[in-house]
Amino acid sequence: MLIGVPRESGPRETRVAATPATTRQLTGLGYEVLVEAGAGVRSSAPDDAYAAAGARIGSAADAWGADVVLHVGKPSPAEIGMLREGAVLIATLAPAFDPQLVEELATRPITALAVDAVPRISRAQSLDVLSSMANIAGYRAVIEAAHTFGRFFTGQVTAAGKVPPAKVLVCGAGVAGLAAIGTASSLGAIVRATDVRPEVAEQVRSVGGEYVAVPAAEQQLSTDGYAREMSEDYNRRAAAMYAEQARDVDIIVTTALIPGRPAPRLITAEMVAGMRPGSVVVDMAAAQGGNVAGSVPDELVVTPNGVTIIGYTDLPGRLPAQASQLYGTNLVNLLKLLTPGKDGRLVLDLDDVVQRAMTVVRDGRVLWPPPPVQVSAAPAPAAAVPAPAPPPPPEPAPARRQAFAVLGAAALFTLTALSPAQLAGNLTVFALAVVVGFYVIGHVHHALHTPLMSVTNAISGIIVVGALLQLGHGSAAATALALVAVLLASINVFGGFAVTRRMLAMFTTTGPPATPRPPATARPERNAR
Repeated sequence: MLIGVPRESGPRETRVAATPATTRQLTGLGYEVLVEAGAGVRSSAPDDAYAAAGARIGSAADAWGADVVLHVGKPSPAEIGMLREGAVLIATLAPAFDPQLVEELATRPITALAVDAVPRISRAQSLDVLSSMANIAGYRAVIEAAHTFGRFFTGQVTAAGKVPPAKVLVCGAGVAGLAAIGTASSLGAIVRATDVRPEVAEQVRSVGGEYVAVPAAEQQLSTDGYAREMSEDYNRRAAAMYAEQARDVDIIVTTALIPGRPAPRLITAEMVAGMRPGSVVVDMAAAQGGNVAGSVPDELVVTPNGVTIIGYTDLPGRLPAQASQLYGTNLVNLLKLLTPGKDGRLVLDLDDVVQRAMTVVRDGRVLWPPPPVQVSAAPAPAAAVPAPAPPPPPEPAPARRQAFAVLGAAALFTLTALSPAQLAGNLTVFALAVVVGFYVIGHVHHALHTPLMSVTNAISGIIVVGALLQLGHGSAAATALALVAVLLASINVFGGFAVTRRMLAMFTTTGPPATPRPPATARPERNAR
């Protein structure tokens, strides 16, 4: 089968659906690849590079007339008309927001797959175009804000004076939000972030941000990685928090989106009016209605009080080479799934939840919206913990144990009665020491065993000194007992020190200290887009 890669016709689109590197991978799956002349020029991919990777260079009609067409943006009606019958179109279609496009696709006997409808499940991570592009967009949003802000992000102390660090608030800690947090933090800013999902607090901290929760509000545990619309009480408390933060920070980056619905309004006109002159707001949701009052898609607006609102919708396209490479890699992973035999033949399996979720139109028949996909398990309700049963009564000691105890006590009393007065006193002290030691040591917590070992080493040292004094003084029996005491006590002392040394070695590092690693970016598959 022939894969066509046409040039993007969008006015601000600089990406291309396949790079020379991904073209080589597509040919490795058995496909022929045809690239429209000049398709990769804006992504620094000349035609010669595609030819060297094994692709043919052709016209727009050749690319749109292929068996499989890879595209970045939405196709125009004219481009849809250029598709051949039975063709497969793979592109960013946004079917939930553009039902008219779905109807136009259904007028042709083609199959259309929306790469922005990949379900958020583990095995579909490598196909997730939205996460790949959101990661780039979050980074670029901070770069645009820094360019417009015109001041340092990091704090500095110079001979000319002290420069305080910039304060950044990121609204929404999904893939784009985490990328923005990490970028602003790496530039030296004080970064705060908020999200309706409390489980992202650890991810925010891992990339250098401070999580700001809505005070005394309900908490939303996400069951699928996406944010959900909150209650009126939550929105009211959140608005108060946003108003307070807006007066304090220099830059606000908003990334909040709700699947299938317009973007929620987070920053009102009053909040923007309360910001300091020179502040910057980047509305990354401008294309879906905007999180910020006054933002205009693809425009930069300056308010009367000197606050700049950036509503660019082409943030990934402002890094075209890397964005094209990531987008192309996502498509290669998708085609690996659609080409099980690696023989250059695309096979669409609608029984697969991933392929079914992406299929908008199949042979001219509308299949959107797809059936819901269980992407993660909801928290199980807490089960009632039964009251603990009363402990059973202690079982009587076995008869054999009782017999040994009686015989031992009888032998001890007999030995005491027949021994001299001095030995009787020593045996009494020994018996009492055994009883007291058993109950004292038996109730020591496990965490205190190492200090207890040090105490027993000291006692063993006293025994060694006393036994050494008895060697050679007295009868042979006394000398033999002293020798045994020295041997056993020495074993206890040396063994205790050896064990203690091994335990202390577990907490001792050798060699130069390791260089601290930068915090890893959180995994995108469980974050809100």
